[in-house]
Amino acid sequence: MKNSRQHAQRLRKLHKGLKRAHSKIEPVNHEDPIDALIYGVVSERMSASAAETAMKRLRRTFINWNDLRVSRAEEIVEAIGDDSPRGRAMALTVTTALRSVFDIHHTVSLQSLKKLGKRPARQTVEKLDGISRFTVDYCMLTSLQAHAVPLTEPMLEYLKRHDIVDAQAEQAEIEGFLTRHVAAKSAYEFYALLRQECECPRMDDKKKRKRAPRKTRRTTKAK
Repeated sequence: MKNSRQHAQRLRKLHKGLKRAHSKIEPVNHEDPIDALIYGVVSERMSASAAETAMKRLRRTFINWNDLRVSRAEEIVEAIGDDSPRGRAMALTVTTALRSVFDIHHTVSLQSLKKLGKRPARQTVEKLDGISRFTVDYCMLTSLQAHAVPLTEPMLEYLKRHDIVDAQAEQAEIEGFLTRHVAAKSAYEFYALLRQECECPRMDDKKKRKRAPRKTRRTTKAK
């Protein structure tokens, strides 16, 4: 990445600032990677708080994740209450991924990944149908204790807009940069803090965006 030293300095400053501005982050650990997989699919398209609500509704509506796997997209959309292109896309992605898991493992569970090394586990998740880079990273980070920093589209845009990373860099390059400069033990904290910042900006940042530059008026003297 261009100017990586300067970007690394800005990244460290950002991380410190986020820790001061937001509440302490509690670590998340999904016992079965399938839970992390589903949450990743849902939360990529929703805010974190909306995703939590959607997950609760899915658990209440469907008997288990196998029941979710064989459900129609319309039923899932109705369960989460989001009959929009976003909600329909999420529902289709969830069922596509779960069917792929079942076809490979003959069960709707990914517990077997915990017996593998991190690299083969990641390769297995990447091969699932319909799975995005964000979902892979979230699954690896929160269930398989891998070093990853998941990035939603708003998070990527935030990093580029604030010149934390090179605006021309590809997502894979940015994620590689983040994992080199954010320690593994701090990866979830940084992910959660950055996500909070994108979804619930600090008041001072809001004021800066609202504050318009003053325009100077030219006055003409009466002749």
